[in-house]
Amino acid sequence: MVLSRRLLFRSVIWEIARPRHPLTAGHILIRLSDPSTEFTESSAADWLFCHNLARVALDNVLGAKRCAVMFAHRWHPLGSAIGEPVAESSTPTFHLFGRWEAETTTPGRQLRLPAHHRVAVPEDSLDIVDARIRESLRVASAGIPKAPTGQVGSAPEAASGVVPAQVPLPLVATIDAARHHRVIEPASGAASISQVLPGELVAVGAALGALPLASGLSGFSCVAVEGGNLDPRLRIHAVGRSAAEEANPMVEVLNLPEVSLALL
Repeated sequence: MVLSRRLLFRSVIWEIARPRHPLTAGHILIRLSDPSTEFTESSAADWLFCHNLARVALDNVLGAKRCAVMFAHRWHPLGSAIGEPVAESSTPTFHLFGRWEAETTTPGRQLRLPAHHRVAVPEDSLDIVDARIRESLRVASAGIPKAPTGQVGSAPEAASGVVPAQVPLPLVATIDAARHHRVIEPASGAASISQVLPGELVAVGAALGALPLASGLSGFSCVAVEGGNLDPRLRIHAVGRSAAEEANPMVEVLNLPEVSLALL
């Protein structure tokens, strides 16, 4: 059954919504209101504002203390879409999966199934949950500040008081994890998305855009995993995808310990 997408909150640039195929009660979207909007520090700051709002609401309503984020870059899930949410539209969309102790199913368990075998949470069972989330978003929006912009990317002032030449500092590090699998980390060592500054988020987007599309790759499936026991740093896994791929690489990604712990 295809459900209607429910708008939960609209900010200046992004909106928070319930997807048409919610895999769990903690599955919500952050999507761009106007697809033509460029990803700048301003739009990154609004994205972080929406993300932090959503995390507060998921915690208030469901007790969700953890969250994984999945999105596609220049890629639309095809066929059974094993390992990733189905595409909602061509509009830039981020899937948030809040995690809490009393879950009856997990996002990872659902994502391991072909898309046509996944069981969406019934719309009527989300009525009360969504009403509470919408109210929590409204209340929290008055108290959560926008992330500051323009505070990363240059060398600090010298102790002598002499201002040195402004040398750009690397905001992200890109690591080769495997063939067609890169890991992007904020150079600040941020453990969670809430600790990332807009400039760092823009740098993550630039790093994704700079990844080579070799061997017929057309885009990337991405999973953002916050720091935990295995690694204290926020890590964004970007896995190269192609319509002609012989095997779905997301099967291996879901088996990675840090990804498995975040989604299963």
